[in-house]
Amino acid sequence: MDRSTPTTRVWARAALLAAAALLAFPGAAAADGDGDDKGDAPTEAGTSFRTATPIRPDQEATAEASTGDYLYWAFPVDTGQRATVHATVKLPDAAARHAASTWQVDVYDGLRRRQACRLGTPKRTVAPDAASVSLSCTLRTVRAWSEQWANDPLPGTYYLRLTVTGLKADDLGLPVRAETKVTTTDAGGAQAVDGSLAEPLVPGAGSDRQRPAAATEPEDGWSSGWWSSRWLWTAAGGVLAALAGVGGYALTRGSGRPARVPQGM
Repeated sequence: MDRSTPTTRVWARAALLAAAALLAFPGAAAADGDGDDKGDAPTEAGTSFRTATPIRPDQEATAEASTGDYLYWAFPVDTGQRATVHATVKLPDAAARHAASTWQVDVYDGLRRRQACRLGTPKRTVAPDAASVSLSCTLRTVRAWSEQWANDPLPGTYYLRLTVTGLKADDLGLPVRAETKVTTTDAGGAQAVDGSLAEPLVPGAGSDRQRPAAATEPEDGWSSGWWSSRWLWTAAGGVLAALAGVGGYALTRGSGRPARVPQGM
């Protein structure tokens, strides 16, 4: 019998287990990100935090408004996700405008703290003859827990506010059409932290009163905060280490007593 056969089997099993562990997380991530846009898309926007129109990730929302209005939408972002907001404004007819205009998107968390954009163009000035303006803002990865003094993004309801910040008084009140969309991606276990919030930061959390309509939440519910892909990598590393030990022992222990050596020696 070939004594290398058990060793070969050990390493074959190790390769299969490692491949299964590494493929488990991408499959789960693909399943989590496969969100269908169910229901009718919103066709209006709120005018304050309390009246913000709830939208889901990957859902396109529109609103007819007047230049100078503050438009608000609310959307959920969970632990480990990185959200990007997109906004496009169809501007009034160039013949009706008198000067350039500056448009801006701002994003606030559940505590109504303004969150900085790590990527994107949240503010843009367009010429009087421009037909539209597009804005975007990519937030930092949402953490499961943070120090009280920090301004880290935490899981809960987020608010998107769209408005014009620089405009001549003669152009106020002209009709515009806004289109918004929020996309989210999973940042993976590299961004995971220990700890979790008692409850997500949503309107009405921790109270008995009914939550406003803006208190949206993910279709699959909020995550507990303790799970991340680091558990998969840790388990895979433990399995590989154990199998490497078994394989190393099998390779170094030798093939036993040589046939030419007498039994008594």
